[in-house]
Amino acid sequence: MSARVLMYTTAVCPYCTMAERLLKSKGIDTIEKIRVDLEPEQRVAMMEKTGRRTVPQIYIGDTHVGGFDDLSALDREGKLAPLLQGE
Repeated sequence: MSARVLMYTTAVCPYCTMAERLLKSKGIDTIEKIRVDLEPEQRVAMMEKTGRRTVPQIYIGDTHVGGFDDLSALDREGKLAPLLQGE
């Protein structure tokens, strides 16, 4: 069973697309997306939770991974797969 993946995103966001592609390549079919461009109050909540203004902001389970660069770095370090498997 894989961990729940949540991504704060906007309509036009190349890094969101790249993050999604990376997650899909790891076997993640379902990504729960929160569109901060459609729901401004969600952007406020995202900034309060993460301390960051930019998208994507990615959560795997209860872990705040960060943006695409952070996700990509985790993958390179071999730490992404265990996180996605909920370990």
